[in-house]
Amino acid sequence: MVYDLAMIKAITLYNFRNHAAARIKTNGCRNIIITGPNGAGKTAILEAVSILSGDKGLRGAAMSDVARFTGDGGFSVTAELEDDTELCVYFTNNESNRKARIDGDSATLGDLGNRLRIVWLTPKEDRLFIESASDRRAFFDRLTASFDTSHAGRVARLSKLLSERAFALKNGNDKNWLDALDAQIAGTATAIAAARIQYAGELNYFLTDCAVTVSGQIEQMLIDGITNAAAERQYLTYLQNNRELVGDKMILDGPHKSDFGVFNKILNLPAVLTSTGQQKTVLINLILAHAKLIHTKTKHSPIILLDEAAAHLDETARALLFKALGETDAQVWATGLDANIFANVPNAIFVTCKNGEINNILVAGNTNE
Repeated sequence: MVYDLAMIKAITLYNFRNHAAARIKTNGCRNIIITGPNGAGKTAILEAVSILSGDKGLRGAAMSDVARFTGDGGFSVTAELEDDTELCVYFTNNESNRKARIDGDSATLGDLGNRLRIVWLTPKEDRLFIESASDRRAFFDRLTASFDTSHAGRVARLSKLLSERAFALKNGNDKNWLDALDAQIAGTATAIAAARIQYAGELNYFLTDCAVTVSGQIEQMLIDGITNAAAERQYLTYLQNNRELVGDKMILDGPHKSDFGVFNKILNLPAVLTSTGQQKTVLINLILAHAKLIHTKTKHSPIILLDEAAAHLDETARALLFKALGETDAQVWATGLDANIFANVPNAIFVTCKNGEINNILVAGNTNE
């Protein structure tokens, strides 16, 4: 079942990271600006919002690491939505994983994703274009999975199947077993490549100053017009013709080696060749375009999390960002050191995050505190 998505009107944290107890009311604002010194717990608030999507959140941390070390070994994050739905994610020290509740009733973590679509940028992504291809794949696959609910599962399944294939080759398993593995790999790999191509094309429709590219063995077949079925057959033949190990390693091409790129149309350069600030601008443009795509395809508004939103941006770039935030149909939670930088953000509420001896004090108001 698909539910109407709603924005957060209040969120309460208990024993989450360095927050013993904290509550923020958004007062109906679309932009929530969280400021304060380093170590005050700004990113922890965004992380708390991010786990309401049902996954591990923007840090991908173990739940035992999230629980405040001076607490009881557990934590909870509770959000009240504009439609009065209450979502809760909690973890206790006698449980192996986090649990969810909706309006007080037990729910699956997957149910949370039906209520909230959440996408984020952190300082880690600021280096996305100069880091490894695996980091870019993980980033874009996470975005792709926002629309293809089976995509993340396929990516995980491909990794598992490739490990099984390497084990089978190393241990001399019979041809029938390898044939079965290769058939599963070919089908899963082609579905992954097709989802990536579709997502990139749809995202590019909403991008004006940049464009996303996808490069890879199967992806290129599909770009060249080969049908999914034909691409799957060709990749299966490739797998069957490459069943050797080199130094105990399987040398194999496929979607696990594919890469994503972004071309800056304004500068007429790949993003990797542009400045840090220009790369940050491109990343923000991607996330805002993703939000527009979510709204277009689902008629629902997402939540965008921007950690250190204005980092690396000059005054002109910040002005363009703030203008875009005013125009996007999404609730945005952004952090930064200096509240004055965000003075021109429209429809904003400011939250000051301060470390106290015991509790963090979060003060929400229509002006900087």
